[in-house]
Amino acid sequence: MKEKILVIYGGVSREREISLISGQRVSRALKRLGYQVTLFDLKRSNLASLMELKRHDLAFIALHGNFGEDGKIQSLFDLMGMKYTGSSALTSAICFDKNITYQLTEKITTQPIHVKLSSCDDIERLDWHHFPAIVKPNAEGSSIGIELIRNRKMLKSSLKRAINSYSGVLLEEFVAGRELSISVLEIDAKPVVLPILEIKPKRDFYDFDAKYTQGLTEFIVPASLDDHYTKRLEELASDIFSALGCRHMCRIDGIFSEGSFYFLEVNTIPGLTELSDMPQSAAAMGMSFEDLINTIVREALRKEKEVPTWNRCMEQQ
Repeated sequence: MKEKILVIYGGVSREREISLISGQRVSRALKRLGYQVTLFDLKRSNLASLMELKRHDLAFIALHGNFGEDGKIQSLFDLMGMKYTGSSALTSAICFDKNITYQLTEKITTQPIHVKLSSCDDIERLDWHHFPAIVKPNAEGSSIGIELIRNRKMLKSSLKRAINSYSGVLLEEFVAGRELSISVLEIDAKPVVLPILEIKPKRDFYDFDAKYTQGLTEFIVPASLDDHYTKRLEELASDIFSALGCRHMCRIDGIFSEGSFYFLEVNTIPGLTELSDMPQSAAAMGMSFEDLINTIVREALRKEKEVPTWNRCMEQQ
């Protein structure tokens, strides 16, 4: 009989509804694959009861956002001595903080001009001349809270709204170009870059609604790129995956403009809905959704890496 898998989904973040969809889809795939599956809808009220479920062979983390991708639930599973899908607690925490991720990948990526702000005092001291610009939370996913700022008049009020809603905010120059999503999947303990996906939203930029509403975005996979650009991006994605110590899977987002790839972020728990990028990229190389989920599970059940590699980034600073 196959292993017992705990699918943990739902959660307490702003991305709860997306996590519910991902988790249910993962659960159905695991059952079709013959695994013994327990679905656990994580809420603040039932967190303690997770301890009763540690006899499972593996936790498949289908959570998004806070207490899902930020290293907290991973730390809990570490304390429980339970294997889980996705990156370690440390790598998850690093990648969930966009500004720290920028700092640690500074030597290997091209990045948009950006600054992190944490208070209204930071706003008053700000000297910013790059428009249009993007305001977004420093630690959120699914394009939650993102806003396009076209001129200086809009800037201060937008930043104040964001500061009042989130613990930290990133202000970035808006880079016009092709939005690319590069999924990386570990196969036999080696990172494999899936076909690159291009995102073409039918509005100004790829916000939460465009990401999860049928018909608001066109997805092109594989993206139409010259072979040498494709190879460069595949090498870069593999380098980012390894340098940050990612495990099992990740998705790297950025903008391709005038021959350069402007790195934006790493998602250590990519969405697994029907509209999500990673399943579409996997399908483009002939991998069914069940194959994708089974690959993630088999990699997670392997012996974990003894030494994380994320500190290589720090050594390069």
